[in-house]
Amino acid sequence: MKSTLINKLKSLSKDEQSFEQLKDIFNALEEEKNRFETYLDLLERVTENDYDSILITELRLEKPGPKIVYANQGFTEITGYSVDEVIGKTPRILQGPKTDRAVLDRLKERLKNGRAFFGQAVNYRKDGTEFINQWDIHPLKNKKGEITHWVSYQHDITERKRAEEMVVNTHAEFDELREKSTSTLLDVNTEGEIIMANKSFRELTGYAKDELEGRKVWELFPRKYRNSLKTRFDKKFEESDFQNQRLQGILKHKKGLPIQVEGITSVLALKEGTIIRTEFKNISLQKRIMETLEKRNKDYSKIVEQTKEYTYRVAMPEGEPVIEYVSDAFSEVTGLSKQEVTGSAGQLGKFVYEDDIENLLDCLRKSIQGESCTCKYRIRVADGSYKYVMDYCKPGTCKKNGEEKCVRGVVSFITEEELT
Repeated sequence: MKSTLINKLKSLSKDEQSFEQLKDIFNALEEEKNRFETYLDLLERVTENDYDSILITELRLEKPGPKIVYANQGFTEITGYSVDEVIGKTPRILQGPKTDRAVLDRLKERLKNGRAFFGQAVNYRKDGTEFINQWDIHPLKNKKGEITHWVSYQHDITERKRAEEMVVNTHAEFDELREKSTSTLLDVNTEGEIIMANKSFRELTGYAKDELEGRKVWELFPRKYRNSLKTRFDKKFEESDFQNQRLQGILKHKKGLPIQVEGITSVLALKEGTIIRTEFKNISLQKRIMETLEKRNKDYSKIVEQTKEYTYRVAMPEGEPVIEYVSDAFSEVTGLSKQEVTGSAGQLGKFVYEDDIENLLDCLRKSIQGESCTCKYRIRVADGSYKYVMDYCKPGTCKKNGEEKCVRGVVSFITEEELT
């Protein structure tokens, strides 16, 4: 007990016995305080490895919102705010122009009902830069089962979302193409004479408007298809022969190039007479788009197989990596225990393919200097083979070493690339 406190207690005591009682009370409080601080430190050291950020807020949801009562070091690393800056504030300090209001409304509704929430939204760091925050929020309850606070586990998934967007954008491009292809129209009369070809059809085949009108439709197909199509029009017209009929074949471009198409026909009864309308899709182009999409999706599947990943923390004393922590998933996939790879330098060779170690070291050294880095290398798995992984690592601090710099990373396994 500090001497200033002892002197203060002595001055407030009426006699020596009261003084001793007060000392005992304050010593007990001091011990309890130290015990809780130890528990909190242990809790932080356990959780800081599995989550980028942890926030605990008050229960109140009404404006201005629940105040932050606790933030870990990971929160500081992601957002740039110090713990002292955010205590007493609300998580709204992270919101900005691109934060999805619908996500926030859904979050609030679930918390009002005392339910957990999982979601993603754009958040903003102290310097104004954006990142994509993945929340996992749960209620904290007291011994009576009453909710007293909310705990929010958070991941910065910006890099992963960028990879996903590559696939999403490709789907969007294909959807746009499909929308355009459904308006490729050709109208013929019951004798098979072309009376209208819209702009999309003319662009598809290379013909001008006046080159198509009045021409027989079968003349646009290669010779081997012409007779079967012509015979449909030679016989007496029957609506059932053309209504909702699907067809596949090859259209011949003006320059002679084949265009694989599929279409569906419909019969329209107009004042001017009956016409047969065919709505075409360019299967040749669609196939090329699908091949591209399949290739990109395959490439993406190599980037992240999210069911197989582990996290780690590495210190870099004198530029050499010392693995301080790996998550449980590491042992599951490599067959190595945590003790085999943590605690001393030179452990990378136990599981990283020899030719790839320098590549990983370069990435770790960049991160310890304050730069996020992504690299691909091979690690040995439980069956003795080597598999490719993608390592997303970024600068961090090792709390147990004070403000000492370290590297934190997430390693995701890449499928379909294996070296035995």
